[in-house]
Amino acid sequence: MRMLFTILQRLVVAHQFGKCTRGCTSLQMSNIKIVALTSVSSPYIVARYSAFAIKFPANSLYLIELGRTSTTYQWQLVELAVPYERVVLSDQPAEFQSRLSLSTILLKALNQIQPDLVVTCGYGVRGMLVPLFWSLLHRKPAILLSDSKEDDAPRSGWREALKSWIAQRYQAALVAGQPQKRYLIKLGMAPEAIFLGYDVVDNETFHPDKIKSLPAPLEQRYFLAINRFIPKKNLLFLISSYATYYQAAGAEAWHLVLCGDGQLRPQIEQQITELGLKDLVHLPGFLQQDELLPYFAHASCFIHASLQEQWGLVVNEAMAAGLPVLVSNRCGCFEDLVIEGVNGFGFDPEDSQQLIDLMLKVSLGKVDSVKLGQAALKHIQKFSPDYFAQGLMQAVEYALVHR
Repeated sequence: MRMLFTILQRLVVAHQFGKCTRGCTSLQMSNIKIVALTSVSSPYIVARYSAFAIKFPANSLYLIELGRTSTTYQWQLVELAVPYERVVLSDQPAEFQSRLSLSTILLKALNQIQPDLVVTCGYGVRGMLVPLFWSLLHRKPAILLSDSKEDDAPRSGWREALKSWIAQRYQAALVAGQPQKRYLIKLGMAPEAIFLGYDVVDNETFHPDKIKSLPAPLEQRYFLAINRFIPKKNLLFLISSYATYYQAAGAEAWHLVLCGDGQLRPQIEQQITELGLKDLVHLPGFLQQDELLPYFAHASCFIHASLQEQWGLVVNEAMAAGLPVLVSNRCGCFEDLVIEGVNGFGFDPEDSQQLIDLMLKVSLGKVDSVKLGQAALKHIQKFSPDYFAQGLMQAVEYALVHR
């Protein structure tokens, strides 16, 4: 750790020595060569950076993808033409690459491109500190993309001190929402350097008018949840709550569809069997985006029950499909996306009765679920790829002026 601090201190001394005074920039706000980084491309990433490249075509955008695939998310991307330059460092997932190998090829790519500005997705993701260090050595501004919030995990003093030091090396940030902005401010970044719009999806893909004609995967009405089957997604809690809901709702009970896969699948299957829910809880597995669309099109309500979640992009997707949402109040998107009683409801992900009551309220007609869904569709329109593009450009302009 001391060695890391020594390296960081040397880098920042070099950076501060050549730093412009406030308001100085030798570059115009166009014809900027920008390098953005991502662990792996995805439908989200393609939608965001395509919107940026189209909205601001005077700039040159390079997207460096650390790997072509990921062990965490099994996206299968069709190799379509995109309006930016893709630089894929390896056919291997980033998780399989050694830190030394990854750093070496990443530095080589940066030296070849020679960007005027770099954009990194987080500081804790493997490989993302390399472009920050490169920017310090080359006296180029850097922008942080972040959806971390303070209550994501237990925090320790020395880690927070290190993160604070790192965060303050960026000239600007683009964050997901208000909780994420507050956390960066606490880490020492100036409020005026933080812009909004990071966590968005391609809303048009999920619009009800586009997907309503898709064949229904179930004949019955159903609640929908989409998750990796890992502990923090709280699926055992969701299934247990659903079992009690089913007993209370009786013949009027909706079914439950859990899309996804992961390490907890055996426990989930066992729980479903033990609770006698095999005909009521459906497990279609991990589905690509186009395979998910019929489930969004015909669901009656979306549930996201995570114990911990930086944001929760599936909530964006559900709202873009015109669904009312029941969202854990621990999700990073809750504050910005959920308007209580208007487009959905929040609940404590450790209070089963809260969730049961909400499921009964929505499915038994105690609220107008159609009206909730319409409000969700209207609210999510702001959180679009254009919102990302505008926010990123604001961050770029701020970073160039205040580098």
